[in-house]
Amino acid sequence: MQQSMTGYGQDERRSEKFLIKTEIKSLNSKFFDLTARYGKEFAPKEIEIRNVLSEQLKRGKIMLTIELVLTEAADSDVQVDEALFKAYFNKFNALSQEVAGTATNNGVFELALNAPEVIKQQELDSDRVPWDDVFDSILKTVHKCVQFRKDEGAALEEKLSDYTIQIKKGLEMIEESDENRAANIRARIQKNLDEIRDKVQVDENRFEQELIYYLEKLDITEEKVRLTQHLDYFIQILKGEEQAGKKLGFLAQEMGREINTIGSKANDAEIQRIVVMMKDELEKIKEQSLNIL
Repeated sequence: MQQSMTGYGQDERRSEKFLIKTEIKSLNSKFFDLTARYGKEFAPKEIEIRNVLSEQLKRGKIMLTIELVLTEAADSDVQVDEALFKAYFNKFNALSQEVAGTATNNGVFELALNAPEVIKQQELDSDRVPWDDVFDSILKTVHKCVQFRKDEGAALEEKLSDYTIQIKKGLEMIEESDENRAANIRARIQKNLDEIRDKVQVDENRFEQELIYYLEKLDITEEKVRLTQHLDYFIQILKGEEQAGKKLGFLAQEMGREINTIGSKANDAEIQRIVVMMKDELEKIKEQSLNIL
């Protein structure tokens, strides 16, 4: 089963003194591209975290967020800047008296206490981080993201199969139109030649040779065979291989070459109309293949 590179997962859990929140978002990318948002205390484990994600998610633009909230803080974990608090308090109190004519100490106290930089929580040391719980949370989040990718991949697989079927139907229509194309071209050239036969002398043998050469240049048999092979191989890979996004993209390029050649060599309005339809389906394949892992 194919996986999409679009995925999402999150996990929230409590350890002894911490609330751990983990979130992963994934988008399509040619390579593994990790953007991580977490505190400085995670620095010693950055490589290990990256290795876990690259091993499980393989490829994509990955955005990881880890939030570690201390739920049971000791006295030493909280610091109050008393001088800054007093400065805020005196300033707010003076403004209150100036505007209202009286001081409202309770309100001013609360404002000063909640002012920026008054209360500071001591930065966590990496030794205090509950690493086992953090990595369990990361793995749980990755698992949810992978499952999201699989669900999206199943939907993409169905769409790609439908687009491929439409191109095959177009190829069948081209087969039908191509049966009489050579005869029609020959008849058209013969008619034009008959109209000028009285004015020019025609070497019938040379005419036949040139006509055969011309029809050979317009022949699209090889392109039809190769396109059929590409379509069959595309479905085979789509159904049978994992992480086939790049290979599917390469095959889509090859299909495009054959479709373009058919259109340029056809010299037939009906076939060119079908080619336009096939190109439209192929563009959908190319777009969706970019999101396959």
